[in-house]
This record gives sequence, C-alpha cells and structure tokens, in this order.
Amino acid sequence: MSDGNSARMEAGKAVLSEHVREEIDRWVAKFPEGRQRSAVIAALHAVQHEHGYLTQPLMDAVAEYLNLPPVQVYEVASFYSMFETKPVGRHKISVCTNISCMLRGADEIVEHVERKLGIKTGESTPDGRFYLKCEEECLAACVGAPMMMVDHVYYENLTPEKVDEILDSLD
Repeated sequence: MSDGNSARMEAGKAVLSEHVREEIDRWVAKFPEGRQRSAVIAALHAVQHEHGYLTQPLMDAVAEYLNLPPVQVYEVASFYSMFETKPVGRHKISVCTNISCMLRGADEIVEHVERKLGIKTGESTPDGRFYLKCEEECLAACVGAPMMMVDHVYYENLTPEKVDEILDSLD
C-alpha cells in the first residue's frame, strides 16, 4: 500500500476515499431504495482499482458504507475471480482454459506464459510486474480462441509470438 493509502487507515480501519464513495453512490442510485447490496460488485471493483487488492479493513469499510453485514461483502469478494484478496502483480493475466480455448492450444499458451515469466499460475513475478491468475473457466471469447485477458483487455487468436509481443509491450 502506498503512503497515501496508508494514511487512510485508522487503527486498522480503512477509510474509503471520496472518489470511491462517489463511485459507490453512483451505483447505489441505479437500484431501488434498500437494494444497496446490488452495488457490492461495483463497490469492490472501485476499491480494488484504487488499492490493488482487497484487505479485510477495506471490505469492512464497504460493508459499513453500504450498511450491510461484512459477510455479505466477503462472500462476493471470495466468489468472483476478478477480486484479489492478497497483493498481486501490477498486470493481471488471465488465460482462458475452457473447452474452446483448450482445443485451440490454451494449455500451450499457459505453459509459454509460465516459462516466459518464470512463474506458475497463481503467482506474481518477483518484481511485482505480472500476476498470472489461476486458470479461468471461461472469458466468453470462444470465437477468438485461444485467448487471454490482460488488465481487462482481451487478446484473441493467440500464438506464443503474439503473447510475447503483448507482454513485452507492457510497462
């Protein structure tokens, strides 16, 4: 956590930034009154975007802000693969390994990324630059198999050479 983010922690309790609160409020307004639980995914996404991953104090702050029991926020954060609850590399890589991608070489793409970065799925590079997420069940781009998502950008019809170009282009 950066010094600015550390300053937002008080006695182990996270304080949501004004930007995050505004983003949560924008989402809460889309739902009927009393249905603020519907904004949990968007709220966690906003917090993770600002902090890099979700800590228990940050999830507690979301629960408090939305007036929900903390367990309802923890359930969402632990269920969806888009949320990280531990520090991970800056660039998040997800390689789809579902049937369409598997039939078109996803296993070879995963092995290539692991070799290139010197890590296994679920690990970050020692320099904190990349995080290779555990295998994704489906990223909904079957027509472009094999495919991967890097920082929410889809890359399709992958080859090892194309993967190298993509990863080498990231800062």
